[in-house]
Amino acid sequence: MIPLAANTTFGGVHDFFHSGTWYLIRDIGVAFVIALWVGVAYWVYKDARRRIRDRWLIALAVLLGLGLPFLGAFVYMLFRPPEYLEDVRERELEIRAMEERLSLRNSQCPVCRAAIEPSFLVCPVCTTRLKQACVQCNAPLEALWQVCPYCETPVESTGLDLPLVEARPRRRRRSTSK
Repeated sequence: MIPLAANTTFGGVHDFFHSGTWYLIRDIGVAFVIALWVGVAYWVYKDARRRIRDRWLIALAVLLGLGLPFLGAFVYMLFRPPEYLEDVRERELEIRAMEERLSLRNSQCPVCRAAIEPSFLVCPVCTTRLKQACVQCNAPLEALWQVCPYCETPVESTGLDLPLVEARPRRRRRSTSK
């Protein structure tokens, strides 16, 4: 025979799991899990739209997120593109703008921004020295060239070498603790 106290305890647990309260808690829990599952699938859809151009791949990612509850979103996160499409587009525009600026830099005077040609030695507007002339053939030379590519004459120093500066001895810091 089962003692009365054990029977009422077991009966109390049994009664709880067959009560309306338990069914309400179970239904709310199931609704929460379903809402979380749909929310994760929606997140996969929104994230895939920002990262992937191809609509078929977006649909495949969403089906993966729906088909494998919670695991599908994890698999998607492992294989998704690392950048947003907007970031890729912005980086490409910045690169194009930098290339354009670099191409214009050689066709403008660095001081007055007047239009110049690659063969100019001096800016015709502000008389800024742009390039050094070869001593043999007077061809314009770039700043880093060591020899004239036209006549093979060694390039002389422009005299713009910076003077050597001796390092000063470091001062000691005073200690604040006494």
